[in-house]
Amino acid sequence: MRKRQLKLSTIIIIFVCLVVILSLVITSLLIGNTVRNAIHKTAEEKAEVISRTIAHSEIVESGFKHQKNAYKIQSYTSEIQSVTGVSFIVVMDMHGIRKSHPNPDLIGKRFQGGDEMLALNGKSSMSEAEGTLGKSLRSFTPVYDNNHKQIGVVAVGVPMKSVDDAMSEGKREVLIGTLLGILVGILGAYLLSRYIKRILYGLEPSAIAKLLEERNTMLQSVHEGIVAVDQEGKINLVNKSAKEIFKKAGLPDRAVGMKIDDYMQSTQLPHVLAFGKPELDEEQNINGVKILVNRVPLFVNNEIVGAISTFRDKTEMYQLSEQLVGVKTYAETLRAQSHEFSNRLHVILGLIQMENYDDLEKYIHEIVDHGTQENETIASNIKDPALAGFLIGKLSLAREKDIELSIINESVIREPEHAYLTHETITIIGNLIDNSMDALSSSSSIYPTIEVYLKYLDKQLYIDVTDSGIGLNDELQQKIFDKGYSTKGNHRGYGLYLVKQSVEKLEGTITIDTHVKGKTQFSVVIPYEEKGNHQ
Repeated sequence: MRKRQLKLSTIIIIFVCLVVILSLVITSLLIGNTVRNAIHKTAEEKAEVISRTIAHSEIVESGFKHQKNAYKIQSYTSEIQSVTGVSFIVVMDMHGIRKSHPNPDLIGKRFQGGDEMLALNGKSSMSEAEGTLGKSLRSFTPVYDNNHKQIGVVAVGVPMKSVDDAMSEGKREVLIGTLLGILVGILGAYLLSRYIKRILYGLEPSAIAKLLEERNTMLQSVHEGIVAVDQEGKINLVNKSAKEIFKKAGLPDRAVGMKIDDYMQSTQLPHVLAFGKPELDEEQNINGVKILVNRVPLFVNNEIVGAISTFRDKTEMYQLSEQLVGVKTYAETLRAQSHEFSNRLHVILGLIQMENYDDLEKYIHEIVDHGTQENETIASNIKDPALAGFLIGKLSLAREKDIELSIINESVIREPEHAYLTHETITIIGNLIDNSMDALSSSSSIYPTIEVYLKYLDKQLYIDVTDSGIGLNDELQQKIFDKGYSTKGNHRGYGLYLVKQSVEKLEGTITIDTHVKGKTQFSVVIPYEEKGNHQ
């Protein structure tokens, strides 16, 4: 059974509380010791100051010299004792006989404690001892006459109880401060945990770790390359597919941490960061490797914090496109041939029912000869299977729509050196034929015809598509290549836009002529490198 983990808030509260408690306990011990020493030192200084003051008093000196003035010592010390609040002030002679005491009955008796000997020998001293008034902190100061001859000792006592009480009061204040600090620490820990929890969207560390692991696994497993940059344009994420494409382009393995425009010169991510506008389905060339890129800015609280780019090797896209074109062409060809075959069966059935066998034989020969000649002509002159199959499919589709489509090819067109040329060529020819079919469907032409003229010369492929439609005026010629523009309704107008894009990618040219025998002609010239021809 998996051990249940503590919540982040609980961990933070426990940790902060332990730190606060440990810090305050250590602080309180240090402060308590300091306070205790300070109180003890203050009591010592107080007793010492009082004893020295009395020792230098003329009243005390006079009381020692003249017996008649001895009583003044008791009055003087009693007054100082009441003002200073000390436990006792005792003035004694060199034999330890008291000249003053808080208890007058003890005057004339020997001082008790045994700690006065240093002072009787002329040395000031400080001690703790038990006397008639209990345990006290005592300060002893020698008394000298004008001839610097010691004539007695002054003893001032501060009760240890008062010292201990002061120390207890200090400890109590430190303890109160410690408890308040702990309470404040607990409250701070709770608020801190709430704040961190809010920043982490209420997720626990285990959940965050799981999400991070899932995110990394997902990013590394997708087939598209992914690159993310921060607000300064530094790369902070490159997935496995992106590294493979970069390696193919000859870029360094280590990209994370580098500025994106230093890592690759052809990137447009800094532009996305600067303006905050996405760029979709853009083509990018990285040292000869063409990729199809989407670039999107990343926003947090309406502020750009970075950008992400997803891309894929365009060669793979072309291969997929060729497969899709092949499937589509195959489906269209089957549908058109099925419809055409059905119509021919009806004609054959009618001729059989009328027992017109001579016309039946002639009709069947025409079908066989026409289909065979048509397919052989295209297959013998166009060596690219995808393009040849595509054109054969368009022939069947045109017959289904009762449009006469002619494929005129004056030269042999071999397979292209690069696979993307097949895709772009099919895009151009296919959309031009579809555009002509749409134009003829809305025209009143009695004999709707489309002519496709193909010619290869000096590494150039010439494509002319001419139809017998209604033509194009100057205004339409200016708009017909715009994305989404169409005279046939909504969700149309993409065919000629794709033609223009393909021609521009191949650095070719396209022109429109509406004055060729009253017909509309699209003329395209594109570079076309044949396979195996590098001369």
